[in-house]
Amino acid sequence: MDPLNLNQLPALTPLAGTSPQAASSDPGNAGGTSFGDLLQQALQEVNAAQTTSEQEARNLMSGEATDMHTAILAVQKADVSFQMMMAVRSKLVDAYRAVMQMQM
Repeated sequence: MDPLNLNQLPALTPLAGTSPQAASSDPGNAGGTSFGDLLQQALQEVNAAQTTSEQEARNLMSGEATDMHTAILAVQKADVSFQMMMAVRSKLVDAYRAVMQMQM
């Protein structure tokens, strides 16, 4: 196969989970979900992890649950989720500041 002849390349197949609407006329909604929707979904997942963590800890302290492993795992999962959310927030704030400092 000649590396400069692009006609000999095999056809690309779409990734799983992508929609054929990617070539939409609206560039802000090309993939079907907006960036804001993705952030909101991620925040809801972090909130759900925090709520589950609190409930597991409450159940352990009240004696309703005796499985300490499950409670500790839920707390650690909530902690890691929160740390990741804060890291993403920091990156977004840094990116916003960088864009605002650009000179036109």
